[in-house]
Amino acid sequence: MTQIAFILLCHKDPEGIIAQALRLTATGDCIAIHFDARANPADHARIRAALGDNPRVAFARRRVKCGWGEWSLVAATLEAVRAAEAAFPAATHFYMLSGDCMPIKSAEYAHHWLEAEDVDYIESFDFFTSDWIKTGIKEERLHYRHWFNERQRKRLFYASMNLQKRLGLQRKVPEDLKIRIGSQWWCLRRRTIEAVLEFIDRRRDVMRFFRTTWIPDETFFQTIVAHLVPPQQVRSRTLTFLMFTDYGMPVTFYDDHHDLLLSQDFLFARKISPDARELREKLGALYAETGRRFDTTGDGKRQFEFLTARGRIGRRFAPRFWETETTLGASRTLMLVTCKKWHVAKRLVERVRQATNLPAVDYLFNEESTPLPDLGGIQTRLEKRMRHRRALVRMLFDYWGTDRLILCLDPSATDLIQDFYNDRAKVRLLEIDCAFSDDYLIGHARRVGLASPNTSAAAMERLLPTIRYDVRFESDRLRDMNLSGHHRIRQSAGPEENALPLAAFLDIPVAQAREIAATDYLFVD
Repeated sequence: MTQIAFILLCHKDPEGIIAQALRLTATGDCIAIHFDARANPADHARIRAALGDNPRVAFARRRVKCGWGEWSLVAATLEAVRAAEAAFPAATHFYMLSGDCMPIKSAEYAHHWLEAEDVDYIESFDFFTSDWIKTGIKEERLHYRHWFNERQRKRLFYASMNLQKRLGLQRKVPEDLKIRIGSQWWCLRRRTIEAVLEFIDRRRDVMRFFRTTWIPDETFFQTIVAHLVPPQQVRSRTLTFLMFTDYGMPVTFYDDHHDLLLSQDFLFARKISPDARELREKLGALYAETGRRFDTTGDGKRQFEFLTARGRIGRRFAPRFWETETTLGASRTLMLVTCKKWHVAKRLVERVRQATNLPAVDYLFNEESTPLPDLGGIQTRLEKRMRHRRALVRMLFDYWGTDRLILCLDPSATDLIQDFYNDRAKVRLLEIDCAFSDDYLIGHARRVGLASPNTSAAAMERLLPTIRYDVRFESDRLRDMNLSGHHRIRQSAGPEENALPLAAFLDIPVAQAREIAATDYLFVD
């Protein structure tokens, strides 16, 4: 039978800590608490008074003064882990939590989840080859000894590290360890915890190494678990749902995030705002529920990125110095077809190919699988195509021996369109204006990973207006650019009306354009 021993690191909000402990232990689980030694002693006394008689609550024997990025966070965790391991012999799993974490599933669901697979849950990525560290120092975290806190004593932190560099005092990683990195929020089986405690009691060299490593809470358990546990018994993920902003700050959840949180395939979430009283009340009651079913998805992070990115779309494709003198050729005409419904643009372009024999490429900068001739490797990846876009298009002109070429582009690529318009070549733009039903937008959200078949109706209701506005905004932005040769055909218009802009765009007779515009399946979803 599954019993979870929660390892709680906290430093404030004694009433919240008491409520959290009572909530988690009421369902048969237990909790070991480490309260930061830097925190208010009265707050700690209040927690001890309220929970001291609860047999499912244990306290770390020694309280550590904790500092972000320091070994003290690992030391505090180990104190709580040792207390839990000794106090709760029936505990099968040990789950790391902070004071601002709350359950987003019931205890019943969490126990079934942990019983389904006999594995540990801990993020574990190669320290040196992964891109887990986005900013700041990387190898220096390990290779040099860190005695000062970078946030509190920045000058001494970097002076000490630079002095070690100058004196050649780079140290070696323990030879038998492959350093791993990941989130500090893990869930480990009892036998894994026992193996870790036995290992660190035996390997004093490993303890000495990590005591002066910078931000060891992201590497200590991750490395030792990977060293002790076969990889097939480790799931490199956390069971706590957390997100970070572009600036590296944790995302805080509020009352209107309730449905989003419950639909994520995680057991807990971090961080819940202290002001989100309604959310805290609902999640507090959730853990004790029985018989509750959850339709889970993995789209929370994608939805957050999509919604928060609106309104700060900047110049993503700044001109590169090696392209400033590149031109497609003053005598050439580049015809750009843009449409949010890619299948509509592809159908139109295929009809144009058949009717005019003009060479055309479908969504060259959006789909890696777009059929292309071999151009010496420049065409192999989207990143390469974008980086050398003018050179690539010039090579396509040369390959087909033509002065006229059609390309399909997504309407979001306004900077790319503007870049081509800045060329000396003649550039025209055909915008295809389509109707978007709610069903189509829901399908679009699923195709791009913003939603899944299990995304709740409430979550979709919040997403749809933003997606619809986003599509409209892209079209408005194209028109605001006031580009010469910008033509537009519409799904709501008939072939006669669409034939004129199509003829002007392709420079073909109106009768021929009318025949293309009259394609009966052109706008079918």
